[in-house]
Amino acid sequence: MKMIAIAIYLSLSAFSAAVAQSKEVHLVAKGPSGDHAADKPATRTLQRAANPAGNIVSQSSVTSLPNTVNTTGQHVISSSTTSYASPAEPAVTKSLDSLLRPAFKDDEPGIVVFVARKGQVIYEKAYGSANLEQQVPLKPDMVFRIGSISKQFTAIAILQLVEQGRLQLSDSVQQYIKDFPSKGHTITIEQLLTHTAGLPDYMQIDHPDHFIMRHDVTPQFIIDHFKQAPLQFTPGTRFAYSNSGYVLLANIVEKVSGKPYHDYLQKEVLKKAGLEHTYYAKEETIVPGRVNGYTRDAGYYQNTYYQTLSIGYGAGDLLSTAQDLYKWTAALWAYKLVKKETLVKAFTAHRLPNGQSTGYGYGWYVNDRFGTRCIKHEGSVSGFISSETYFPDHDVFIATLTNVKSGEDRTSFSDERFMLFGQIPRLVLSSTMPPALPVPEAIQLSYIGKYKVQNGQKVIAVKRVGDQLYLVDGLDFKLHPLTTSRFSVYDVPMETTIEFTKDGAGKVTGLTAIQAGGEYRWVKVE
Repeated sequence: MKMIAIAIYLSLSAFSAAVAQSKEVHLVAKGPSGDHAADKPATRTLQRAANPAGNIVSQSSVTSLPNTVNTTGQHVISSSTTSYASPAEPAVTKSLDSLLRPAFKDDEPGIVVFVARKGQVIYEKAYGSANLEQQVPLKPDMVFRIGSISKQFTAIAILQLVEQGRLQLSDSVQQYIKDFPSKGHTITIEQLLTHTAGLPDYMQIDHPDHFIMRHDVTPQFIIDHFKQAPLQFTPGTRFAYSNSGYVLLANIVEKVSGKPYHDYLQKEVLKKAGLEHTYYAKEETIVPGRVNGYTRDAGYYQNTYYQTLSIGYGAGDLLSTAQDLYKWTAALWAYKLVKKETLVKAFTAHRLPNGQSTGYGYGWYVNDRFGTRCIKHEGSVSGFISSETYFPDHDVFIATLTNVKSGEDRTSFSDERFMLFGQIPRLVLSSTMPPALPVPEAIQLSYIGKYKVQNGQKVIAVKRVGDQLYLVDGLDFKLHPLTTSRFSVYDVPMETTIEFTKDGAGKVTGLTAIQAGGEYRWVKVE
């Protein structure tokens, strides 16, 4: 039988590696997976009901949040009472309504958007359908698969054990998983947390079973699937997002605690955070409010292809709600799960030996977005895309959950949808964003042209309309100047920075795209 790849979900970070290798990759991320493959059994790779009017739900489902102060002395997840206060920010409500209402029809898969600022829930609405066949309206408190957002729960479980002195971040994998080959290098727990271990992603390794994603599998099955594969690089020297590391971390939690991983997670993490609608639940389990997932291919929707949750062990196997993700962030900043100094480490981007930031801490992306600090993660799993983002300097939390995974669509739907996702935080933070920096016309004109990715054939363009520069990659993405040579691309889910490069004579020779801690170079060809 021909070997094929098996597929689940990738975080948005998978795009970063693809930029450097693919001849047809887009410069700006098309979504959490960056995966444009058709979602069909023959091409699998082990990877990659509120009301239609979007009315705000009752405030009783969200608890009050504590006052907390971050390391810079600024308040985070503040206010001792949580209230639904959309009238306090009518501009945000109007902007988000105008963005979302036309994009999500009642009889199509939908979206939940949850926004809180300084302890007040200022926006919580659902648009679209939770079940197309039964015509069930989506509600803000419904339960979604959250994909790779699950990783931060595994990370906190590990950090709890570190605080208890039961393991250390410098410990090797082999201290706990005895038969895992060292491959001639020490692979540490910290390297697993930060995606710097060099482990290949098990979701990208061929498997002879065309339908492996349908089967319940054990953690040992997953580990056996990738443990003999060669390392991608010397551990600790590079960043490469890999689900394999979090499978090992979950298994280490199990071995150190002496409890099944999900039992430990439920008692020591989810319960302590006060989460009532976040679970690992098998497909046959009845979960009230569970949303159906869909895919879109060539312009039409279909039920998502079945993928067992067990294949995402520790890396992407949880279900949750937008409200619970908010409560989770609040519990973390209230130090209910780990100590302040531990959380600071988790929320600090790891640096490589050469000093380069990976843009990733312990289970979270950590970078600057819209000119301010941003802590976030995305998830993409069969039929679902999720995102949670926290801006601690402004005490703003945003969660988006949608029940259609559209990266495989061969129309413009995917491009437009992911641009929409990128616009949500920009609209929420619009009042706090710095004013645009003026860039002289002569400098803008020097950037106009076509650019080809190094070691590939993909070409993108930069154009000027009026006094505004745009990056052209399927759609037009506005470039927001940070300096006269460095620009931010806001309307994409992941922070993307474009920096134009010049030769000694001052001629523009190319651009560098900075995304997820990686730098990807493009050469100006005309």
